[in-house]
Amino acid sequence: MTDGRDTWARSSYRNTTGGELRSVLTLMGPGGRTVEVRCTVDAQEEPGVCETPRRSSRGGPDAYTAVAEYAGEGAVAPLLLRAGSDPASPAAG
Repeated sequence: MTDGRDTWARSSYRNTTGGELRSVLTLMGPGGRTVEVRCTVDAQEEPGVCETPRRSSRGGPDAYTAVAEYAGEGAVAPLLLRAGSDPASPAAG
């Protein structure tokens, strides 16, 4: 996501598993810069959000990618979901 000169990653979720999940959200930018946050995803019907801190942009939105991973509880819990961003599409015309 971008706003003015800031860039950050956001993952929205709804956890209806009945148990707590763990999430890792990674934002990768130009020059090998990476920001990673870990979020606890409580079991609830209401949507929740996990976000990286906002950082000053270094290039356009197409210079950034983000990956969100969700896993169950425990040290050897299975990975349940991995989702990544798509590159920005060029403007038409």
